[in-house]
Amino acid sequence: MPLLAPHVAQVPASGIRRIHELALRLDGVIGLAIGEPDVPVAPHILAEGSAAWLEDDTDYTPNGGILPLREAVREKLHRRNGIDVDLEQIWVTNGATQALHLAMSLTLGPGDEVLLPDPGYTTFAMNAQMLHAVAVPYPLRPDAAFLPDLGELERLVGERTRLLVINSPSNPLGAVFPPEVVAALLDFAARHDLWVLSDEVYEEFTYGSPHTSVAALDRDGRVFSAFSVSKTYALTGARVGYLVTPPGFATELRIYQEAIISCVNTPAQRAAVAAIRGDQEHVGRAAAHYRENLAAATALLDERGIRYLEPTGAFYLWIDVSHASEGDVAGWAERFLLEQRVSVAPGSAFGRTGEGWIRVCAAASRDDLLEGLSRLPAPAPA
Repeated sequence: MPLLAPHVAQVPASGIRRIHELALRLDGVIGLAIGEPDVPVAPHILAEGSAAWLEDDTDYTPNGGILPLREAVREKLHRRNGIDVDLEQIWVTNGATQALHLAMSLTLGPGDEVLLPDPGYTTFAMNAQMLHAVAVPYPLRPDAAFLPDLGELERLVGERTRLLVINSPSNPLGAVFPPEVVAALLDFAARHDLWVLSDEVYEEFTYGSPHTSVAALDRDGRVFSAFSVSKTYALTGARVGYLVTPPGFATELRIYQEAIISCVNTPAQRAAVAAIRGDQEHVGRAAAHYRENLAAATALLDERGIRYLEPTGAFYLWIDVSHASEGDVAGWAERFLLEQRVSVAPGSAFGRTGEGWIRVCAAASRDDLLEGLSRLPAPAPA
């Protein structure tokens, strides 16, 4: 039988999915491993998507997306992100996951290096391997409040480096990079003539730290930005994201979109228009729900003496369990699931720097979240 391409075996598996799929085979599990919003979709969004199906609005759309959605995104980018673009810079994608892959496909060739946050979203490294590129993690360390170290980035950048990935608000950290850090990262990219890919999927969920869009500071057209309606509007299964590009890539993107997905399904695009242009009060309620959950969770962790990173964005808690995991947090998370019936994402799934930590999703019922955290082992008294 023919063999698969050699690079296939090098693509890292998802340590999050491993835990999640094991949890699905068990009874009575409190699920805190997957980033799934627990709030309902607003009725006006569901109504528009349903209307599209009932009207049989199911034909192909332009590769870049339906015009009303691209126009809605352009207005939102101006209003919310401080980014002014032409419609040809907006490309509707199959979730932000495809937006990330599309941007990396355009900027990375075989053997090219990409600087990735560590801990960072697992798809970053997976994409690099699938594209025959080389993932070069830049550590985000506890002693630096998990913020990038520019000196370390300077040591890691090389002749083959082509792309810098930035993720704020961060998955898995629940951290928001201050504006001065974002500006410094962009300056670093300019000094080394790098492309920048900014993952801003959790832009609407920040707590005391304002979100800064990298492209709003871009003055020389090097930033690609990935956004999504998945988390903001609890539309994870609709699979609608969008990639915002520097000027001048319409020809290439039209070709790439046609080859990869052709287009995103029409009913989902219509639902996304309703989401972006409609009333946003439900987004504010979701943000308040996540903020209140995080406050209750951190109060419980404080009471139990368990260390964590103070969350300033997204809906995740980054928790230190090194006192219990004995240098193998992936194995510990699996045992914790089997013994305590709580699923959490092992930090090592997000990179080497995540060893000893776990990611907990706070987009859950308050009772489930607090019960799950109450089952974590507390460190021994000093």
